[in-house]
Amino acid sequence: MYNLNIERAVLSAIIFDAEIYEEVASKLEPKDFYLPFHAHLFVVMEELQKEDKPLAEEFLVSKLKALGKFDETAMVDILSANPITNIEAYIAEIKAKSAKRSLVALATEIRKVTIEDDLPSDEVMDMVEQKLYQITQESLGDEFRTSKEIADSMTKEILRLKELGNSRLIGTDTGFYNLNEKTSGFGKGDLIIIAARPAMGKTALVLNMALKALERGEGVAFFSLEMPAEQLMLRMLSAKTGIPLQSLRIGNLVDEEWTRMAEATQEIEKTKFFVDDSGYATIHHVRSKLRKTKAQHPEISLAIIDYLQLMSGEGGRGEGRQQEISEISRGLKQLARELEMPIVALSQLNRSLESRENKRPMLSDLRESGAIEQDADIILFVYRDDVYREAKEKEKEMKAKAEGKPYTSNYVRKVEEETELIIGKQRNGPTGTVDLIFHKEFTRFVDKPKFDIVREAQYQGETSFNPPV
Repeated sequence: MYNLNIERAVLSAIIFDAEIYEEVASKLEPKDFYLPFHAHLFVVMEELQKEDKPLAEEFLVSKLKALGKFDETAMVDILSANPITNIEAYIAEIKAKSAKRSLVALATEIRKVTIEDDLPSDEVMDMVEQKLYQITQESLGDEFRTSKEIADSMTKEILRLKELGNSRLIGTDTGFYNLNEKTSGFGKGDLIIIAARPAMGKTALVLNMALKALERGEGVAFFSLEMPAEQLMLRMLSAKTGIPLQSLRIGNLVDEEWTRMAEATQEIEKTKFFVDDSGYATIHHVRSKLRKTKAQHPEISLAIIDYLQLMSGEGGRGEGRQQEISEISRGLKQLARELEMPIVALSQLNRSLESRENKRPMLSDLRESGAIEQDADIILFVYRDDVYREAKEKEKEMKAKAEGKPYTSNYVRKVEEETELIIGKQRNGPTGTVDLIFHKEFTRFVDKPKFDIVREAQYQGETSFNPPV
């Protein structure tokens, strides 16, 4: 669990060659030393360094005595330690011993909170996940990446892109040709925020993305904090089969539709679609489940969270909601990078935009927008003008009825509504608007044809990105 000779050797090396202190301090902390005096000495070294004073024996002893932390015997042992050359190996050994001690301390704490304190199991698991992750992060090296390593990685990526030919898709296929053109796909490690006001089809859009990924043979992990998994599956079946969602909900199907539904259900059963609909999630809950599932099923290419504001911060900290959202969004971004996959999180918009004449969303409309806007790589807004037109027409009708006046509405509900997918932020690409069509009956979004219907039909029938010429 510890090696005092190695600790003495490292501290001795610093005293006899102060220039190596920065290298050691970049990798070790005082708590990594087992012997308390060794930890005190390392702290004093840091203080002298900040004061621009020599890390010599006289200065160290003087400061330790002033703090009441001096131990003459321990100091003599350090000064008499044999000189070392390969200090990196000694530092690594101290770090490894420190990690083991942390794990033993965690095991003791688990026993205490589980048996003596009798905490609920979910709280214990959250605590374990958080502390284990902290130990893991502390034990990892934080060296700069060398130019050779970066150049090799870049070359491999360029070769990968060359193999794609002239395709503009270099990330995960979004499922929409027009969106792929603007974004080149969702990048590995990207955090994508999709935001909308209620009734805009927030959830339907990401289910369409998920369905396209499943049809390509990829896997999808879906955290549904608002809707049961069965409802998600109904919407997905409606989009896949073209059977109206309402008909599926009440089982009002003709024979041919029953057959279509059965075939589509069998196809989806074979896919790697994983749903957590427990309705509860913290960043540690999401991190733990997604790490485990991704390790078991590497084919997972997309994770979706519906929606971000329903996630909880770690309880008992007394933090405000904005701080909680900051913790959540930063945690999701770090998780996306760690697992090298895009994470899509849905988000709410502030009601204040309803009072504007132009109700198209902008970045400032995001709820708790500061942290979300900072951490996200791509922010998309879903906007359907017909939603507001229909609401305005109903308002006029109700007002007329209240006044006892006749009212004839000229508004005609559309089966297909034009949709704007507004790119409010894209870290590595342009902003702008992507045009989609929303099939209301089937909760299905499709690309708005740019040139002709045949081109659109071709792409909708494809299972991989190969844009028609």
